[in-house]
Formats: sequence, structure tokens, C-alpha cells
Amino acid sequence: MFARGLATESLPTTSPDAPAATIAQAYSDAALSSTATTPVLNDQFTPPPPTPAAESRNPFQQPQNPFLSTATCTIHDFPKIEPKSFVTYPSTHLLLPLRRDILHRAIVFEGDATRQGTASTKYRSEVHGSNRKVRPQKGTGRARLGDKKSPMLRGGGVAFGPKPRDFSTDLPAKIYDLAWRTALSYRYKKGELVVLGGPAEIEVEGPGAARWLKEMLRWNKWGNPSGGSLFVTVEPREKLFTALQQPGMDKEARALSLDEVDVKDLLEGGRIVIEKKALDKIFQKHSSDLQSRVKLVM
Repeated sequence: MFARGLATESLPTTSPDAPAATIAQAYSDAALSSTATTPVLNDQFTPPPPTPAAESRNPFQQPQNPFLSTATCTIHDFPKIEPKSFVTYPSTHLLLPLRRDILHRAIVFEGDATRQGTASTKYRSEVHGSNRKVRPQKGTGRARLGDKKSPMLRGGGVAFGPKPRDFSTDLPAKIYDLAWRTALSYRYKKGELVVLGGPAEIEVEGPGAARWLKEMLRWNKWGNPSGGSLFVTVEPREKLFTALQQPGMDKEARALSLDEVDVKDLLEGGRIVIEKKALDKIFQKHSSDLQSRVKLVM
């Protein structure tokens, strides 16, 4: 009622004698006026340009050939550890993805092959002794027993003891060869694969060779504080192997010839220091999964 009264008072009183123009002017003066404001939201949208990732998802685009990419390795001099040249290897050798399942199968395969399986015990029929019954079957109040070779008596046979057996398991050659190159690829991607152009032999010999080699390893951050190193050579290097056999040097580095190294050794330690000839022989020996057996008939 109060608002209605204010609205009535603001308008002039109309009478039958007032002209129509005066009434219209009065109502227009009483009307509220509004001013247009700038909109808060902008409805204009510009789509972003396509990204390279979106372009790679194009099903009609040919994927990149992995065999065309190469891995570049620096050839170092030993024992100065100076870069001399570069060598390239295909991506199927040093750019393989990490496959923990294949590495695990290879390590288990190698571990099973190294088990001797020579543990042996004698069953009751193999124990030397008489077959006479120890005591009567009934009447003594004690447990019934057979001869003294019974597994329940001291000096008798073993009921379910171990016998010589072969613990080795089978693994396809292609899977094992792939594990070798996967382990080397893992080291290469982490920057822990050092390739030597010449033989890994030191010039110092005698009692001071071990101390000199220890200082050299720690100077290049190859020693025990950096995780140690593994030297892989084509054949045993007399001076290097002798120096690493001294007391305390097993924590600094190890040295294995090409016939002694396996996949587990490639994954241990801080880095792999390998001769180029040894690396080439590994790739040549463990590449059965890359060789095609399809015969071309001309």
C-alpha cells in the first residue's frame, strides 16, 4: 500500500479535461531507464592448432621405422679414458625398451643352470646293515619297529631325502638373446655403458698396480663410491685381472672375460666398461631373434 501510494503521488492527477499528450509525458517521466552493460562472458572461441601428438594419432599416417634409428656410442681410450671416435649400432641392439619379464626369465634360467644338484642321501635300502627285526612286534609295550635301517632310528635311512638331480630349465634362444640386448640397452640409456676402443689392460704391474688402479677408478668415478664397475674383455687381461684380485679390490670393480659374463652380471654394479670387440661379439652371438629363416626361391 505504501509503494502504491508513492507511485500514485508521483503521477499528476488526471482529469477528463487534461489532454492525452500531457498524460503520456507524465507516464514516460515516471518510467525507469536502464543502460546496457558489457557482457561478462565472451562467447567467442578459437580452437587451438593441432599438436604433434594429435597428428601422430592419425590412423592413416605411416609409423616411424624403428630399424632406421641408430644408437651412437663414444669410443674411449684406456686407461686415459679420452674420447677418440664414435660408432653407431642399430636400434635393435641398444635402443630396446626395458622388459623386466624377459630379464627375470633370463636370470632365473642362468641361476638354475648353475645349481649343482649334487646333494644325495641314502634310503633305508641303501644303508648297510642287517635286516633282522629290532624287537618283537608285540609284548614289549613299545612301538613296533622293523630293522635298524628304519628312518625312525638314528643311523637309518632318510625317507624323503634329496637325490642328485638336474635343476636346469629351458628357455628359448630368441628370448635369451633378447634379454642380452635388453640389458645392454638399459645400461646405454642410463649412460652406464662405456665402450673401449682397445684392450682394457693397464701398464702398471707389481705390488703398486692395485693401488694405482683404485685411484684411477675413483678419479673417473668408477669405484666403490659410485657403485663399482664391471670390465668385460674378449680374453683375460693378465695385469688388470691380477690387480683386481688383490684384497679389497672386489668392492671397486670386477673383471670378466667374454666366456664368463652373463645377463645378471650386466645388471650388477654401477656401469659396464666393455671392449668394442667384446660388444660386437655379443651382438653377433645373441641375435638369433633378428635372423629370418625364410628362404628365397629364385
